[in-house]
This record gives sequence, structure tokens and C-alpha cells, in this order.
Amino acid sequence: MGIVANPNDIGHVVEADREHVWHHLTQHKPFESADPRIFVEGKGMRLWDATGREYLDGVSGGVWTVNVGYGRESIADAVRDQLVKLNYFANSAGSIPGALFAERLIEKMPGLTRIYYSNSGSEANEKVFKMVRQISHRHHGGRKYKILYRDRDYHGTTLGCLAAGGQSERKDQYGPLPEGFVEVPHCLEYRSQYGAIDNYGERAADAIEDVILREGPDTIGALCLEPVTAGGGVITPPKGYWERVQDICRRYDILLHIDEVVCGVGRTGKWFGYQHFGIEPDFVTMAKGVASGYAAISCMATTEKVFELFKDDPSDPMSYFRDISTFGGCVAGPAAALENMRIIEDENLLENTAAMGERLLGNLRDLQDKHAVIGDVRGLGLFCGAELVADRQTKEPGDEKKVQAVVADCMAQGVIIGATNRSIAGFNNTLCLSPALIAGEGDIDALTAAIDKALTKVFG
Repeated sequence: MGIVANPNDIGHVVEADREHVWHHLTQHKPFESADPRIFVEGKGMRLWDATGREYLDGVSGGVWTVNVGYGRESIADAVRDQLVKLNYFANSAGSIPGALFAERLIEKMPGLTRIYYSNSGSEANEKVFKMVRQISHRHHGGRKYKILYRDRDYHGTTLGCLAAGGQSERKDQYGPLPEGFVEVPHCLEYRSQYGAIDNYGERAADAIEDVILREGPDTIGALCLEPVTAGGGVITPPKGYWERVQDICRRYDILLHIDEVVCGVGRTGKWFGYQHFGIEPDFVTMAKGVASGYAAISCMATTEKVFELFKDDPSDPMSYFRDISTFGGCVAGPAAALENMRIIEDENLLENTAAMGERLLGNLRDLQDKHAVIGDVRGLGLFCGAELVADRQTKEPGDEKKVQAVVADCMAQGVIIGATNRSIAGFNNTLCLSPALIAGEGDIDALTAAIDKALTKVFG
């Protein structure tokens, strides 16, 4: 028989967590002598832990997810009402929220027509990889099977997604990984591979073409990229990059897959990050902000042209996309996503994101003027980063322990920020900020004020 915790004394909960929960991305040795942190309530942009301590959340749930903030009763009500009416049927059949959200989502994505539901960003990306491979077998004699990915980009935690990920520390100790995934160079102009040049964006894109020609264009099925590199250092694409990438993909008949798991559904100030650059992808994947964490959902969007490739021979029992996501059939996901989208529209959160993003970048640049340890500031919308360096002239990366000390000091101040972590050896040196799209001027100023204090304490 389970023990019912006293709501005024959750010591038992803390012990149950310590003894039985295996936390994500966490070394548990310290929990032998210190308590794990347990959050118990959220409202707007604030969180409260088990000790009653209040925090300002600058990372939207830790991983860029709670886009419309905590405590949204209307989303919870939509989920509850849907669960009572119908909670689940495999997505081999349809549902009312599933059909209506697909329709609403496609309205925001001109040129795309079809939505495939699953339950996580990793899984959504895996669906694309499988589609590319099946298209290769059915329409290209199995030749166009390779998938290109970019150095520093991240696409998920499954073995397939790790194989398609450009973060070496994420992959380390998990091999051997699936074959057929090929890396192309990063596009971080601050750390230009080609010296100080005027056309870095075009040169970085041309490096993709160099890889295509080396591997053979007839072997490349797709190119998978984040519109803004997230965990690899918040890398905004340089001028001219995306236009050249689009041209290269069309020239060599390569499908363009944009991973919007982080950037999608408002994070950058538009519905999707790719929409800042005028490109027309063949696949778009999304997850985190789709329902702001109120229900599990991910989506893969594609074109009618791609969709038709899986209808070419209905007499062949192997011709359709033979895939399923069990929890892609949970109806709570699209129900929550519909209400999440309504909130973004009715509260003008895209406009707010663009305005508060400019304020956040401006505040970070002011800190850059004050603290020599900030080498570069970059971002788009409410998705910003500050790269810390030991020396501005040489751009030597800042000490990772000191970077984490800044994060820890902000936490001690009651402000939660992030930093690149176990991504690229020697370059886990970028502070990451991704507050909810509801952030106001006071929230933005409080975040950067905490960083200012932390930088002063850690670096002097």
C-alpha cells in the first residue's frame, strides 16, 4: 500500500525521487549527500520548488518547451474534456482534434499539406529518415539513401538521430551508430573556418555542395538542418546561407528537412524559424512548443509531392509508409495544440516574441560591452545566446566549469538560465536563454541582471 504524502511535508516525495527516479542529463552521485530539486508549481514564468523557493524560468521548462507559460487552465481544460470524450485510438484512424489541428497547422506553413503525428522530436526526425530511405528504395534504386547533417546541430537521442547529430559528446560511447549519415561543416561565422571573408554565408553553404560532390549527388537523399542551431551554441545563419542551401538542394534533387523542434511554433517571432529566410522545405519537424508541454505531441509536415510517392502502387503491400507511433494516437496532444495556437494568436505572442527578443539581444550586447568574457551575442526572437571566451582576441573558449558556475549562480539568485552542455568538446561555452513567449520587459531585464551579477562574481 502506497504512502500518501502530507501536502505540507513532502520529505517522503524527495526520498522517493532520490531512491527511484533516474533523471535526464544528470549525474546522480551528488544526490547521495544533497536533495534533488523538485518543482511543485508553475504560474506564468515563475516556478516554485519543494522548499517554497521561487524562480524566474528563462529556459521554458529547461528545454525550450513551455512557450505560453505555466498554469494555462484553458489548455488543461481542453485536454481534460477531450480525454473524457475520447483519449486514444491508434492514428491508423482519425480524430476530431487531430484533423482540426493538422488543418490549422498547415494554414501556417504554405507549400506543406500533410501532418504525421508522433510523440517526441527525436521520433519525428526518425520518421523523416525512414521516409527518405523508403523513397530511395522505391524511386531511386536504393541509391539516394545518405542523409547529410551539420556540425553542431542536434536532432535527438535515438541511435538514428545521434547518427544524424553534429555534437560529438552526445554520440560518445553510444556507437556503433547507423551508417549513411554524413556531416557537413557548421555555419558559425564567429568561428569561421575560412578566415575573415565577406561572403561567409555563401562559403558555408558551398561547403555543403563540396560534401555532396565528394559523396556523389546520386547517393544523397536529404539534408537535415536546424534553422537556428540550438544546443550547439545558438547559431543564427549568416547572410546568404539559406538561399544558397535551397539552390543546392534543388540542383541535386536533395530533399530539405528542417528540424524545428526547438524553433517552431513561435520561438523565433514567426510561426517557424525557416520562415525568416524564404525557403521551401520538403519536411518540417516540430515538437516542444507545439503544445507547450501540456501534452506529448510531435509533428512531421511534408508536401503533397512527397506524400504521393507513397501512393504510387496500392497493389504492392510494401509501397505505403509502414510506420506507427503508439502515442501519436493520443488525442490529448492535438487538443492541447489547438488551444496553444489560439493563445499565441489571441495574445499576439509572435509580436511580443519579436519585441522582447530585440530587448534581450540589446541587454546582452550591453553586458558584452561591460564584460570582456562575452565574445559573441547572437539569437533570433526569444532564443538567444552569449558565447563566453577566455580571450576576445584569440576567441579561446571560456572554461566550461566557469560557464556552469555562472548558470549555478543565477540559479542561486532564483533565475534559471541554460548553457551548452556535453555537446562539443571544448566548446560548451554558450549561455542559452529561451524564456516563454509571454515574457515582459521586467522579465527580460531580470534575466540579464542576474547574468550580470553572476559574470561579475565568477569572472570579476
